[in-house]
Amino acid sequence: MSNDAAPKPSPVEGIKTASRFLRGTLAEELASDADHFGEESKQLLKFHGSYQQEDRDARKKRDKPAGKAYMFMIRLKLPGGKLTPAQYLAMDDICGKYANGTLRLTTRQSIQFHGILKGGLKASIAAMNDAFVSTLGACGDVNRNVIACPASTGDPVRVQMQELADKVAAHLAPRAGAGAYHEIWLNGEKQETFAAPEVAEPIYGDIYLPRKFKTGFALPHDNCTDILAQCLGFLAISEKNQPVGYNLYVGGGQGNTNSKPDTYPLLAQPVCFLEPDEVVPAAEAVVRLYKDHGNRSDRKRARLKYVMKDWGVEKFREVFSRDYFKKPLRPLVDAPITGLDLHLGWHKQANGKFFLGLSVENGRIKDEGSYRLRSGLRAIVSKFDCIVRISTQQDILLGEIDGANKAAIDSLLNEYGIPKPENLSMLQKWSMACPAIPTCGLAISESERSLPGLVDQIEPMLAELGLAGEPISVRMTGCPNGCARPFQSEIGLVGRSGSKYTLYIGGDSYGRRMNFEVQDSVPIEQLPGKLNNVFKAFKAERQGAELFGDYCHRVGLNRLQELIGPVVK
Repeated sequence: MSNDAAPKPSPVEGIKTASRFLRGTLAEELASDADHFGEESKQLLKFHGSYQQEDRDARKKRDKPAGKAYMFMIRLKLPGGKLTPAQYLAMDDICGKYANGTLRLTTRQSIQFHGILKGGLKASIAAMNDAFVSTLGACGDVNRNVIACPASTGDPVRVQMQELADKVAAHLAPRAGAGAYHEIWLNGEKQETFAAPEVAEPIYGDIYLPRKFKTGFALPHDNCTDILAQCLGFLAISEKNQPVGYNLYVGGGQGNTNSKPDTYPLLAQPVCFLEPDEVVPAAEAVVRLYKDHGNRSDRKRARLKYVMKDWGVEKFREVFSRDYFKKPLRPLVDAPITGLDLHLGWHKQANGKFFLGLSVENGRIKDEGSYRLRSGLRAIVSKFDCIVRISTQQDILLGEIDGANKAAIDSLLNEYGIPKPENLSMLQKWSMACPAIPTCGLAISESERSLPGLVDQIEPMLAELGLAGEPISVRMTGCPNGCARPFQSEIGLVGRSGSKYTLYIGGDSYGRRMNFEVQDSVPIEQLPGKLNNVFKAFKAERQGAELFGDYCHRVGLNRLQELIGPVVK
């Protein structure tokens, strides 16, 4: 056999191709009495916005012969993370009726519903669509939720970014897949005729993309969406507070696989400058290039970032310009990333009204004891008809608030035990975690349930050193897929096994730099002491107003490893 033979496509490629544009046997299996879907349908289910999962906590309680406790996660498609008051209240109703009574804000400006049983899956998705919110394409090998700055300031640059985020999301949405979505989840009526395969999905064809695809918009002075972590990024360029175009970035992505050293996180690379009317055509061109050239045999190395890495940016520009965008590329505008705003607290909008940004620990909206965030948000949105925006930091912004109502809303925050951002530590406001165990099947360690305790241990250390006001980002994930973007943070903790984590240090507050892998398999109980050694050195050795991540990057990997010492056996 020739060594030049094309590699065999992964099994998922066959499932997609044979699915009749995402139909498969989902409808038949949904109607069955089984509490879960088969393996092929489990893959197709992702395109419709849901993951089949297992209650991993239940493993410890059940007898060995018992089957798995299946449950489902549903994720919304919310370009820019925006919801009307009525839509937010409808989502709150759904989480109480069908899910586990919580809303989970994601790092891509969406909402996840956890703990839904198969019998409630169709009713949940139907109820979401009744509120004019879709789940189609929130997961799967398509363009996922398009993210943009959530601050509803009303300034022209952010307004245009949101408009373009909506346009890109609509343009890259599945077409024939939408037909399957309506048949299965909404009206239940089969569409016997649909467009021929060559035109049914005008962008995706019948094979869709090699893997997931992520798109984001940001500003140079406010990179709150971590644009360099996106497959496709648009950095807004403005003159006199008016948008004039966008620098195009391609090939970012988090995630790697422990057993595959040729997988790694990468930052997106700058490609060219675009005028606003070129943004949607350029987005389609990048997607088509990826569809044609992405790796379809090895899903662990199938993201667009590896096309950019293997080709280099000059070859990417050449192929993109010649074969897909089909016009000469304009040179980039000099616009370095210089900041990141969490958008917390009270802010004035251009129309004279206000928005309020509230920090949500690890994105979990819930009622627990005296902390009644879910009930409080419902009361505020209901009474004051606030619009809702979700940030990529897993926080929530309430907008279009009359100035006369600010005091009443502050009073409701106190009544429901919701802390105001100014009363929270910088460490908590800058921390993020993925859900991990018990819901995510990929997790090998805790994350959402472990990070708060770790933050509680680190906060007094920073306070004692006079560093409590430093914007130090701590991000934890339960596996190397990196959903909370740990590889760009100043302190990244990535699940290795059980209660052990790989420790990364030295990223950048504004998402411009990767961190170092400093130590592998660190027991969680040893992390506070190791980090405290680095904090003490930072206090003693920082130069001027140097940020923590910049200090760590300056002193380098060897110095950091010296500071944290070996793992204690």
